[in-house]
Amino acid sequence: MPANVEVLIKKNGNATGEGPHWDEHTQSLLYVDIHAKEMHRWSAATGKDEKYTFDDYCSLVVPCKKGGYIVSIGKSVCHFDWDSKKLDVLHTVDKDKGTRINDGKCDASGRLWFGERNNRHSTFSFNYVIKYLEVDGTLKKHKEGVSISNGLAWTADNKTMYYIDSIPRKVFAYDFDINTGNMSNERTAIDFDKVEGLPKLALPDGMTIDTEDKLWVACFLGGRITRFDPVTGKEIGRVDVPAKRSTSCCFGGKNFDELFITSITDGATEEELKETPDAGSVFRATGLEAIGKPAPVYEG
Repeated sequence: MPANVEVLIKKNGNATGEGPHWDEHTQSLLYVDIHAKEMHRWSAATGKDEKYTFDDYCSLVVPCKKGGYIVSIGKSVCHFDWDSKKLDVLHTVDKDKGTRINDGKCDASGRLWFGERNNRHSTFSFNYVIKYLEVDGTLKKHKEGVSISNGLAWTADNKTMYYIDSIPRKVFAYDFDINTGNMSNERTAIDFDKVEGLPKLALPDGMTIDTEDKLWVACFLGGRITRFDPVTGKEIGRVDVPAKRSTSCCFGGKNFDELFITSITDGATEEELKETPDAGSVFRATGLEAIGKPAPVYEG
């Protein structure tokens, strides 16, 4: 895949870039730095990267149709108004667990899906949950027994949902009902244990989907974004990233032909940082021979 990869937003020091979302209405890239507790907004028009710092980990950001953003702050799903900096808590989940909210996205109906993982100071387990926030503001629990909840994607016809649980190293597929939000018939679409050429420690992290319903999966500890055919589970392309800990990606730009890639430095050794001095930066890949589509926003 003849892709050109450049540093878009240079990061210095510790960085935990995640959750990229292209806002087509403002032509800006939204993303978070989880451990810095920051939401970022990069403007394509000005090249300026603005940020706001919250009081707890921020792991997802999605625009709201009615204005503002849905963000996760620790265990809470909140509405955030950038101009006034007003933060309203909508729901707080699992107060008695050592967890925090992790990756999240909206489906085509505008409901917000998100999952959980352990926080930095708690013991890892497989007891976490996928939930979604309906457009009427109600919160529903869907899948239990999750380890580190990550990437989400849906096919163009909204009949198949893809979901990443990182520790099993798998991308799961489900039959999906867009009207009810029901997911059923779980099966493995991509098994990292069976992908040739991947480092043994590489994990699937965030992902996006293109107009051909092919998945672009960030390979954490693999230094790449891999394009998969989820029907066959086979790799059909890749973008090498100058950062071993690539975390997620999204399509954007005026024609949705640019791929924005986040990465982290958290956990990296001094040797690794010397080998990949741009680690933790946000990258942009072009010349992909594939295009994405606008990401849904929260309709509630």
